[in-house]
Amino acid sequence: MQFCKYQGAGNDFVLLDQRTHRWISRDDTDLIALLCDRRYGIGADGLILLQSVEGHDFEMIYFNSDGRESTLCGNGGRCIAVFARDIGATGNECRFLAIDGPHEAIITAGDVRKPSEVSLKMADVRHVTQEGNSFILNTGSPHFVRFDSSVDTADMVAEGRAVRYSQRFRTEGINVNLVSLVNGNPDQLKIRTYERGVEDETLACGTGVTAAAIAFHQYRDLQPGSYHLPVQALGGNLSVRFKAHSDGSFTDIWLCGPATYVFEGKIQI
Repeated sequence: MQFCKYQGAGNDFVLLDQRTHRWISRDDTDLIALLCDRRYGIGADGLILLQSVEGHDFEMIYFNSDGRESTLCGNGGRCIAVFARDIGATGNECRFLAIDGPHEAIITAGDVRKPSEVSLKMADVRHVTQEGNSFILNTGSPHFVRFDSSVDTADMVAEGRAVRYSQRFRTEGINVNLVSLVNGNPDQLKIRTYERGVEDETLACGTGVTAAAIAFHQYRDLQPGSYHLPVQALGGNLSVRFKAHSDGSFTDIWLCGPATYVFEGKIQI
C-alpha cells in the first residue's frame, strides 16, 4: 500500500489516495489503528482517505488513531488539501466533502513537497453554551473549552480525561481544551488539547483552535464584527478568521496555518 504522511502544526496524518484503488474500508478498525501506532505502524494522530465523490473535487474520510471514523479534523482538512494538490487531484484551491458537509480550502504559499500555508473554511457555529469560564460548542467536532491561567503547567492528560470520561461526556466523548492569553496579550491565545479517539494530548487540534477563538469572543463579550485571532498550539502557530453576529452565531470561519509533507512509502497490509 502506498501512503503519504503530512503534518499541520505537529498534528500528523497518514493519507491514502483511494480514487482508483480501495486499500482500506470503514470497517478496517484494527488495521487503521495499527497503521497509526507509533511503535508497530507508520505512526500518526489519524488516517485520512481521499476518495472520489460526485459534485466535489474529492471526499475526505477521517479516522482517529484508535481506528474509528470520527468527526471533522481541521488540521487534517488542511493537510488533505495539500496532499490533493501534490498528487495532481486539484490545484491550489479545492472544494471537498467531509463528514460535516462541504469545505473549501485555499493554499496561499508553498509548492509541491514544501511547507504550505492553507486556509480551510469551517462550518458555521450557531450555538455556544457557556458555563462560567467554560464553553461547549461544535466546530465540526465537539469541544469543551476552559479558560485557565495554568495552561503551561497543567497535566493535560489528567485534565482532559477528567472531562472526557465524566458521566456527562463519557458515551459520545468530547475534545478538551485549556486556553489562556499569551503573556497577557488580549490579541493572542495559547492552547493545549486532549483529543478523544487519540486519548492523549496532541501537538495541535484544528477544530479545537477554532473552538478556542470563538469561545474567546464569548468569554470577553466582544462586539459583533470580523475578527482574526492568532492561536499558539504546542506544535506551531495557527489563526482563525470569523464573523460574529448579534444573535450569537458565527459565520465565514477560516482555520489558517501550515501544512507540510513529511514522507511517503509503501507498507505491506
